[in-house]
Amino acid sequence: MDTSTVKLRQFESPSAWFDNESDAVGKVTSTITVTNNADEVKASCGVIQASEIRSVVLNDVLADTGATTLCLPADVIATLGLEYMEEVGLETAAGFSRARLFRHAHLFVAGREDVFSCVELPVGRAALLGVIPLERLGIELDLKNQRLRLLERNEGSSYITAYVVESL
Repeated sequence: MDTSTVKLRQFESPSAWFDNESDAVGKVTSTITVTNNADEVKASCGVIQASEIRSVVLNDVLADTGATTLCLPADVIATLGLEYMEEVGLETAAGFSRARLFRHAHLFVAGREDVFSCVELPVGRAALLGVIPLERLGIELDLKNQRLRLLERNEGSSYITAYVVESL
C-alpha cells in the first residue's frame, strides 16, 4: 500500500514522563501508523489517487492497558480527516468528562493492522494504544523487556477464539 506520510510536530514522548530509567520499567511504547480508511476505500475505487491517502506515523506511542481504545490528539485526527461519530462519556484519572469519537482509523502496529474508532485527546497530548486494539491485533505487553509481543494466529494456535454453544 502506497501512502504518504504527513510530518507532524514532535509530541512529548512518554519516556519524558519519568525522572530516571528505572521509573520507566514496565512501560511499553511503539511506533504506529494510522491511515484514513475512508481515503483508502476512495483510492481503491479510483475516486482519489493513492498519493492522496492521509496517513501519519507516530513514534513512542504508549501501549496503555488503562485506555480502552486508540486515543489520538485532535491535531492528528484533523490531519487524517477522520469522520466524527459521536460524543461519548470518558473516565479518566482526573474524573469523568466528555470526548469526541471518530471512525475509520486504520491502525498499523508491529506488522498487524485493523480499522478502529478513536477517542480525541487535546492537542499536544501523547497518543495512546489501548486494550481493544491490542487484543484485536493479538498483541501482548512484555513489561519486563518493554516491548510488544505478537500472539500466534497460525493453524493449530491462535488468540482468535469462537465458541459455539449447542442448544440443548
